[in-house]
Amino acid sequence: MKSDLTLSREATLAPISAIAAKAGILATELAPFGDTKAKVKLSALKRVATNQQGKLVVVTAITPTPLGEGKTVTTIGLAQGLNRIGVKVMANIRQPSMGPVFGIKGGAAGGGYSQVVPMEELNLHLTGDIHAVAAAHNLAAAALDARLFHEANLGDGFEAKTGMARLNIDANRISWRRSVDMNDRTLRQITIGINNPGSNANGIERQCGFDITAASELMAVLALASDLADLRKRLGQVVMAYSVDGQPITAEDLKVAGSMAAILREAAQPTLMQTIEGVPTLVHAGPFANIAHGNSSIIADRIALGLADVVVTEGGFGSDMGFEKACNIKARAAGKTPDAAVVVATLRGLKANSGLYDLRPGQPLPQAIFAADAAALEAGFANLKWHIDNVKRYGIPAVVAINRFPQDTVEELNWLKQQVQALGVEVALSEAFAKGGDGATELARKVQQALTQPSQFQYLYDVDQPIEHKLLSIVEAGYGGKGIELTEQAQAELQQLTELGFGHLPLCMAKSPLSISHDPALKGAPTDFVVPIRELKLCAGAGFIYALTGNVMTMPGLSEKPAFMNIDIDADGNITGLDE
Repeated sequence: MKSDLTLSREATLAPISAIAAKAGILATELAPFGDTKAKVKLSALKRVATNQQGKLVVVTAITPTPLGEGKTVTTIGLAQGLNRIGVKVMANIRQPSMGPVFGIKGGAAGGGYSQVVPMEELNLHLTGDIHAVAAAHNLAAAALDARLFHEANLGDGFEAKTGMARLNIDANRISWRRSVDMNDRTLRQITIGINNPGSNANGIERQCGFDITAASELMAVLALASDLADLRKRLGQVVMAYSVDGQPITAEDLKVAGSMAAILREAAQPTLMQTIEGVPTLVHAGPFANIAHGNSSIIADRIALGLADVVVTEGGFGSDMGFEKACNIKARAAGKTPDAAVVVATLRGLKANSGLYDLRPGQPLPQAIFAADAAALEAGFANLKWHIDNVKRYGIPAVVAINRFPQDTVEELNWLKQQVQALGVEVALSEAFAKGGDGATELARKVQQALTQPSQFQYLYDVDQPIEHKLLSIVEAGYGGKGIELTEQAQAELQQLTELGFGHLPLCMAKSPLSISHDPALKGAPTDFVVPIRELKLCAGAGFIYALTGNVMTMPGLSEKPAFMNIDIDADGNITGLDE
């Protein structure tokens, strides 16, 4: 089969204006970026607000492995399958971060005959939203350090010279770091404001660091804002530091929130693209699900739900990650809960989750995992059953999509289907990668049927519960663990957040995506594990408390052989190696 990049280039694309018309977006609501992509103006959001709302389908998956489960392929394939059976449908996905694109996995636009095209445009810059988030983030960081410097430099004369009250920033309690959209472990901890002896011209020396832009609170704000006014309000609420007397210092206090909003004005508009079969697709925001909430934007959802009968989106990683956050964070902010869920599984992914293979990112795959292995498949099925039960816990109808690969045997595929059916859950084979929409019509019909079932949605926890109770609910009811262990730092932060009145916020758990637990070595459906909570960080603008577990990092590093080594251009400027 041809490569993803070749298929993308050979596809006959409709003009983006035609895709907009197909979706129901007016010409006056479109700001084209060439022929293949366009910003959708927020006037469309206002216009469709009173339309009948479509159904929302969230695509999730088993615990991910280095093999890849094909969640984005299934998202795009399902949208194409629904289109094939006559459903008016749109797909909503996140914008890929260039960190993973150049780091470990190359392109992230789906694949085969179920991808968003052109893939190189989607994966590299697109319309600049991620860069805008980084620029707004770093403007706020610069504003904070400038205020710290000038208050220290002018002392009691600061108020007289500027007409502004002193914020009395505690240099040891600054929580706002810098941001860049690239994997770079050397930036995790840095020293800034280094001066020559006797000088402070370079600012106040202190410890700082960088997070990847997908982990920036501003990325979460962009994804969770309901409109431009809400975006501006949330930016003002972002807490960047604390004063010497322990009071939060916000972007509004620093008078930088307005400029941040100005930078993000166009980024608040979703980007319209198309699948390889011409299904309208909105691409917006890019939060990771292991260190953020892992879902595309509320604005994109609202536009699509006002235009289409069904909107297919995805939550990052497994159902314990992006799906959990779609239900407990995004749904609360949006006022819209999912109507159905698709759980993606593969034979080789289940075998990898059996714990019988030693799989590591960037390492060669053992050929045995592609062969028939009944013992590994049966052991790994416990992981799929856990994710099915997890979706059911939220009261949402579920359909299992078995993403088929060429090496899969009919015997093992039939065994897996029978096991899922024995649980009383609908299941369909998906060949969306090789056959596009035609390979996903069975799945589309099963999802269409699931959408006729009443949803009995319920949250995992009540936001008004104390922070510690919510942590326990996620770990015990959400993961199947048996408790939490807070560091002294996390205990102090929990007390402070409660005292400052932020205890009512939902939680965003940052943990390993490679296990239902916090420990990537615990495969299958582990139990009786205790989750260590290292740090609790306030994200008041995004509207959640960020809980970091174990040794999860907010700035990834590059492996020994990163994906960027495969990427190049030819003499005509065509990009190569993006799909290797």
